[in-house]
Amino acid sequence: MTIATPLRLSLCGAALSAISIFGLVGCSNSATETTTDDAATSSEKPAKTLAITQIVEHPSLDEIRRGLIEELADNGYVKGENLTVNFQSAQGNLATAGQIAKQFAGDLPDAIVAISTPSAQSIVASTTQVPVIYTAISDPLAAKLIDENGVPAQSNVTGLSSQLPIEPQLDLIQKVAPNAKTIGYVYSPGEANSVTVLNQLKAAAPARGLEILDLTANRPTDVAMATRSLDGRADVIYTSLDNNVVSAFEAMASAANELKIPVIASDEFSVRRGATAALGVNDYDFGRVTGEMVYRVLNDEAVATVKPQVMNDLTLYVSPKHAQAQGVTLSDEVLKDAINVDDQ
Repeated sequence: MTIATPLRLSLCGAALSAISIFGLVGCSNSATETTTDDAATSSEKPAKTLAITQIVEHPSLDEIRRGLIEELADNGYVKGENLTVNFQSAQGNLATAGQIAKQFAGDLPDAIVAISTPSAQSIVASTTQVPVIYTAISDPLAAKLIDENGVPAQSNVTGLSSQLPIEPQLDLIQKVAPNAKTIGYVYSPGEANSVTVLNQLKAAAPARGLEILDLTANRPTDVAMATRSLDGRADVIYTSLDNNVVSAFEAMASAANELKIPVIASDEFSVRRGATAALGVNDYDFGRVTGEMVYRVLNDEAVATVKPQVMNDLTLYVSPKHAQAQGVTLSDEVLKDAINVDDQ
């Protein structure tokens, strides 16, 4: 596998390439963003309105949003000048996500960006007229955003996904914890992408002599308890981009430190917040690529011509400091291909 550096990625495609390793309404943070940035071409662009929603605010999703806004600014659509951005977070509440979706559909902005699977599902269910660009989606097929042929479920929908292959994740787990027999997986059964990852783990693990012990966390407040219940039952913890887990990641990391169980994640910020390692896309770059798609829609290109894409470069992030706290030492083989967040 080629490990990507944390620079802007331009490699997106309609299919994920094979990769191997080592071998509103009740929203406390709802607001219209009005900060401004300079862009030489902003005066040449007509004024547009962009609605953005995400299921919850955490560093990974926030970084995607930042990349998106900066990509638009670089292309002449600047917040507070010729672009009004109405951002609303559902604060982890599915009912609130539905209320936001109905509000946005009624507002008729020039485009809606839905960050995360639950938000995308709510938005798509609420409008067939306003252009919708989804992002931060792991399995758009399971989320019913596209069909088996990669065609959007509705003509007003497109977006960017990151379908992380499970085999490289298991490779990493076994490099970090070579004696592991049982992988603990804490997840929210209400998130389609998390259920997909669980099914992939269960299908691939037996061939490696591994077992999967899955525990549900329906709310962020359940994450610490679910993690502690792995004591004596799991040798390593794996977590995907489950928004409940990521929202409470410090609680998971703290429990893992107490239990001396290493945590392997799938995003950069989880490593910064306490995981031993993660293999995933660069969130800021993911936002920039999403921004390219949004720009095309704001520039009056028909949504149907903006095909759904998959980002297919992964980056390995590690923290030797967190690894030590969780009872493992990262090998030179792992370190040589990774970005060490402790050095940044």
